[in-house]
Amino acid sequence: MTQRLIFGLIAISCMACQPDETISGYADPAAVYTLKTVNDAPFDATATITFPEEGVVRGMGPCNSFQASQTAPYPWFELGPIAATKRACPDLPAETSFFEVLTRMTLSEVNGPVLILSNTNDEALVFQSD
Repeated sequence: MTQRLIFGLIAISCMACQPDETISGYADPAAVYTLKTVNDAPFDATATITFPEEGVVRGMGPCNSFQASQTAPYPWFELGPIAATKRACPDLPAETSFFEVLTRMTLSEVNGPVLILSNTNDEALVFQSD
């Protein structure tokens, strides 16, 4: 019984030691990436995205904060359902468009302060951290 408990604890501790293979393991967890372009067009409102911990995506659209899960291994990107606050503002159409495009992203690339989310349909969101 004691031996099984020891092996169980070792197995659990080994799982906790696995490196984060999601984008969270490649992006700076303290970085706030600001959206610069959507499909090569300047994004005139303000939106941000962060990867503060494994499997978690947080950000701020032009009107509302949001959170979602993301557990696909890097460079793949598969956003879970977006949970957002429900504030209205003049930039709500830009936010709706941002969220729609964000959910279609399937690839991620982190290169220093630049984050690119894209898909095979030639759509891309380009972010930059300060």
